[in-house]
Amino acid sequence: MKIGTPKEIKNNENRVGLTPAGVSALVKQGHIVYIQEGAGVNSGFSDELYLKVGATLLPSIEEVYAASDMIVKVKEPIEPEYRLIKKDQLLFTYFHFASNAGLTKAMIDSGAVCLAYETVEKADRSLPLLIPMSEVAGRMSIQEGAKYLERPNGGKGILLGGVPGVKPAKVLVLGGGVVGTQAAWMAAGLGADVTLADISLPRLRYLSDVLPKNVKTLVSSEYVIAEEVKSADLVIGAVLVTGAKAPHLVTAAMLSTMQKGAVMVDVAIDQGGCFETSRPTTHNDPIYTIDGVVHYCVANIPGAVPYTSTLALTNATLPYAIQLANLGWEKACEVNEELCKGLNIVKGEIVYPAVREAFQG
Repeated sequence: MKIGTPKEIKNNENRVGLTPAGVSALVKQGHIVYIQEGAGVNSGFSDELYLKVGATLLPSIEEVYAASDMIVKVKEPIEPEYRLIKKDQLLFTYFHFASNAGLTKAMIDSGAVCLAYETVEKADRSLPLLIPMSEVAGRMSIQEGAKYLERPNGGKGILLGGVPGVKPAKVLVLGGGVVGTQAAWMAAGLGADVTLADISLPRLRYLSDVLPKNVKTLVSSEYVIAEEVKSADLVIGAVLVTGAKAPHLVTAAMLSTMQKGAVMVDVAIDQGGCFETSRPTTHNDPIYTIDGVVHYCVANIPGAVPYTSTLALTNATLPYAIQLANLGWEKACEVNEELCKGLNIVKGEIVYPAVREAFQG
């Protein structure tokens, strides 16, 4: 199969879909791999490294799309890429369709096969291609939240871990999945006073056992969230409904009850965001303020640490990419139920239920 990896063109997206190690594995299986010149540079992988393992370098994104049967990338195609996508071409990447009507229509119109990282699902309902980036984003949510709590960055000027004689910051984490767990670990490690809220009692029991003792757990509800945000210095939105839009857990009305200079980090922004006042931002312009509350809603948080993120992501995606290349998408999805659940749009038809519900009711 002819496999292509273009350079990501989304704002400050520095990751790359295939590492030299991944290219080497695919080439050894007899496949042709096209890499756009410079695609891996920001992740620490030079063109020379790709050439050494048998990649063919192409100078433009147009040539990569035109030459390839399968595109392996990181983020969803953006508007300049729509016209490059060919009928029957397989796209293997993150899509997050439910929150993006324009992308959904473009992919339907393209006639391509869209297999989304975020909905590849194991029998135990875990999401193997979302987990590594959720781990990065969860940890970074605290790093970024701590930064924007600094007064010069618009925050209230509180140190997350406090110092002897001064209370630490209060951190509220909404969601006890991978993102929320990693965020709670990081915040607790910095010495913050952490509260993690989730709707699953079994999950809360587990987290109560494994997380540090400065993490308290709460059963989540609208009332509980409304009360907790009043005293929170940093709120992390970490709720995911697989393939569907995220629910709005913090309403616009709640902002007026929050402290001025508090920070909210919406890690669910790719799926529409779990704060009512969220809108996507970029690494170039990451924050905005409403009612005195700082919002950080960067849609590709892991893109800021591309070396770590690329390695973590491709460790997970490569076995699936090899299977797709060796068998073709139809056979691969027939024999591997995990991959089958990754199918979102196939040749003009929405096939993933949560995406279909988002747009067709």
